[in-house]
Amino acid sequence: MSLKHKATQLRQKAYCEQRLKDRLALLAGKGLEGKKVDRDPIVRKLKADLKAVNFRLRAIAAGDKLSEDLAKAKADKAAAALKEKEEPKSGKGEKPGKPAKGEKGEKPKKEKGGEEGREKKPKPEKKAAPKPAEAS
Repeated sequence: MSLKHKATQLRQKAYCEQRLKDRLALLAGKGLEGKKVDRDPIVRKLKADLKAVNFRLRAIAAGDKLSEDLAKAKADKAAAALKEKEEPKSGKGEKPGKPAKGEKGEKPKKEKGGEEGREKKPKPEKKAAPKPAEAS
């Protein structure tokens, strides 16, 4: 996610926390405690909002971590390719992926298993709907 989105969620989290703190202080001033505070609909709504914001922040963090991992892997792959190019070529210039002239690489054969095992079922014929009689 973008940095703007993360900053927005952090501001939203701070806002929800402050409103929840104020509401709990108000209820404590009224003399409510324990389960009565937990059953207050505004407190429940603020806790749900806070939970949703935390979930979004975790998703943003996971996306950032994935992006960093992919960037690191890409950099490592590029470095390995560069290192491989710098090494002097050995032999007659054979490509390491191809087998020698006398050797044949084994390729797995594709099977047409999808067509053999399946048979088409005949479609049932549709009956024509009777036309309504016109009243004159």
